[in-house]
Amino acid sequence: MILVLKRGITREKVEELRAWIEATYGVTAAPIFGSDTTVVGLIGDTSAIEMPALEMQDAVERVMKVSEPFKRANRKFHPDDSLVRIGSLTAGGQRICVAAGPCSVESEEQVCGIAEAVATAGAGMLRGGAFKPRTSPYAFQGLRAEGLMYMKKAKGATGLPVVSEITNPSQIELFNEFVDVVQVGARNMQNFELLKELGRLRKPILLKRGFSNSIEELLMSAEYVMNGGNPDVILCERGIRTFETSTRNTLDISAIPVIKRLSHLPVFVDPSHASGAAWLVEPLAKAAIAAGADGLIIEVHNDPKHALSDGQQSLTPEQFAALMERLRPVAEAVGRTL
Repeated sequence: MILVLKRGITREKVEELRAWIEATYGVTAAPIFGSDTTVVGLIGDTSAIEMPALEMQDAVERVMKVSEPFKRANRKFHPDDSLVRIGSLTAGGQRICVAAGPCSVESEEQVCGIAEAVATAGAGMLRGGAFKPRTSPYAFQGLRAEGLMYMKKAKGATGLPVVSEITNPSQIELFNEFVDVVQVGARNMQNFELLKELGRLRKPILLKRGFSNSIEELLMSAEYVMNGGNPDVILCERGIRTFETSTRNTLDISAIPVIKRLSHLPVFVDPSHASGAAWLVEPLAKAAIAAGADGLIIEVHNDPKHALSDGQQSLTPEQFAALMERLRPVAEAVGRTL
């Protein structure tokens, strides 16, 4: 249930209304102060609350039922776009964030060299895998804690915030120390115990859509994190499984505007994993920007032919620099910057 408050209402009056609602009905009342509108979201069992009783309150303009199962991630709950701060960057603002780096961290020299190259080309974040959930148990599983330490060194040299994928709640303390943005991969999108623990973390969470999950399921997974107390969630479309075999996955471009219509959370796109082919990264990245994406995640490797994972979808540093130059006019065409 959402209460839309009257214009010009003071924060003192909002607080009085919040306290009255929680004392009277036993639900959580969460005020959201937007640029034009203040709303109060009621979270909990609202079935016994009579709407006329709320509409009679002086501060209330109107009362709306929220039919969708996701509440905190719902745009009705938060009419303005959410901005997620990542160091000096803002995800969800006018500037499109680009995270770039290797699928897997392979050595200190490798990740530091790539970090220098992508920073020079204009990337805002360094992405890299230290804990690698792989389809085959015989594939490279990552350098684990050692890989995170190498990424932190790369951050020290370049200033780039670090984003890396977590695979288990036991890793949270480690990620809290070494990582700026915690990525939840497609395989863990519905690992609800992990999501609950990340709700207690005070770092941005990059939540990737699962291979075969609906948009509503993605938003419900975000709800787990937000309900735990962490509002800083970034959603990521990374391709879904369809009958098509020409690409590794099918990038659901329509998911970007659909999510933005339903939710206030920033939306990133991963064209590397969506396509599985380096030559497709550029057209998919351009399409994502045109459709309204707030950020891109692009895999870059210094020697893709000998990469320990996903070399076929990785750009070289030179290719990445050229791509950034070609993406800038696309961003400008839709009123954004890169």
